[in-house]
Amino acid sequence: MVKYKSSELDAIFAALSDPTRRGLLERLAQGQSGVTRLAAPFSMSLPAVSKHLRVLEEAGLIRRQRHGREHRLELEAGTMKEALRWMERYRRLWEGSLEALAHYLENTPETPTKRTKGKT
Repeated sequence: MVKYKSSELDAIFAALSDPTRRGLLERLAQGQSGVTRLAAPFSMSLPAVSKHLRVLEEAGLIRRQRHGREHRLELEAGTMKEALRWMERYRRLWEGSLEALAHYLENTPETPTKRTKGKT
């Protein structure tokens, strides 16, 4: 069984819980970007966007490269793969449970429903 560091997964899922941060990741999935260009479609101040970027960076979801005054950001896909592996274990568990339920329902004869008095 694969072991995961709880604090790392907590940071990843906490970072992904915010719609603005997910939007930033979607934009970075298209390629590297500078902070100003990345922040353009969001109706918030540049310092507010920078705070979101810091959360993503601390969770290991993005990587920052500094070239003089310019900060270039890019998606760190490997970190998401770890979270996906963790979720995959539970997807298989749920699929197995749902398949067992479907099998049970398919092989259980229907029982007549009881009618209550006064209803037709």
